[in-house]
Amino acid sequence: MSKMKDIRLFKPSLGKEELNNIKDTFDRSWIGLGPRVNEFEEKWAEHVGAKVAIGLNSATAALHLALRVFGFAKGKKVLVPSLTFSATASAVLYNDLIPVFVDSDPVTLGISLKDLEKKYDKDCVAVIPVHYCGHPVPIDLLFPWAKEKNLKVIEDCAHTTGSKYKGKSLGTWGDIGCYSFEEKKLMTTGDGGMMVSNDPELLKDVKAMRWVGIDKDNWKTAQAYTDANKDAMHWFYEINVLGYKYNMNDLAASIGLAQLVKLPDMNARRSAIIRMYLDGIKDIEGIDPLLPFEPENYVYQIFGIRAEKRYELMIYLKSKCIATGCHYTPLSMQSLFKPYAHDCDFIEKEHYKFITLPLHADLTDEEVDYVIEHLRKFDK
Repeated sequence: MSKMKDIRLFKPSLGKEELNNIKDTFDRSWIGLGPRVNEFEEKWAEHVGAKVAIGLNSATAALHLALRVFGFAKGKKVLVPSLTFSATASAVLYNDLIPVFVDSDPVTLGISLKDLEKKYDKDCVAVIPVHYCGHPVPIDLLFPWAKEKNLKVIEDCAHTTGSKYKGKSLGTWGDIGCYSFEEKKLMTTGDGGMMVSNDPELLKDVKAMRWVGIDKDNWKTAQAYTDANKDAMHWFYEINVLGYKYNMNDLAASIGLAQLVKLPDMNARRSAIIRMYLDGIKDIEGIDPLLPFEPENYVYQIFGIRAEKRYELMIYLKSKCIATGCHYTPLSMQSLFKPYAHDCDFIEKEHYKFITLPLHADLTDEEVDYVIEHLRKFDK
């Protein structure tokens, strides 16, 4: 197969449906926090089977507020995997809490339940399991363990869109679930996030917290400015909680609503691509799947491999216009988090084998075959 044009690592799948929704929002001349956000929240809650969903401008914001709602005392500890994006642990620091880094399961690369038990102490108040790449943490085991110790469970679902695990959507097992719609994720709003819970009381202040402390429907308020009634206090609001500028806007939500309709097809395409990869690399020496992918059962945002000659292979693939990456350098090795580092020996050694390969819904069979062909050629 001849050399191809650049094969991207990640790419949003966008089209006329998103543009039509954006045009509708433009025509309404309301692009801030408004009715589209409300609609998207309702549809997302229905999608994952949650009682309440709240749209935000990122999953980072969702993680920050998810910890914030519990009002933990300063200096308490939160258990987080070392193998995750910085936002998982940064949210802990935003709340004046201490991250406790937990090693990875050698097979799934999710948070190690064995190391979790080892790292727990009486100062721990919460645990944030990350469904890494989209592969489920055994949340059916983790959740009762956490409840026994009175730990709150916040699911980091940045790599999943609510795959069912034992009949229940990821993100709805814990106290709060946090999702990402950043541009490279399974679906996108450009940038954006969502938090969900089956305990509406738990999130009762979040709409104020995401909008500088004000809990009002801006769209309805604006309409009331010209209502023919004798109420001159339509503009009035009160601030009772410390808030942030974390709200989703109607432009983002309009994209998200179109993406949500396309999500089943995009997920099916991703699963088909992963199956092609798995079949194509199964007999290549020195290369193994990053984790035990089950594309027929779960949706994955990331596909990768473990390679003994990572650097040589990455340079070779680069020379063939194939983009690669690594997800991630363990946080316990990053300068910012070293003061909080704990023994995460397995992942700190193993991550040097990780290579992320191209995966997005617009990837063609020809492109996947081209990647596999060059993995084979490198092996030879």
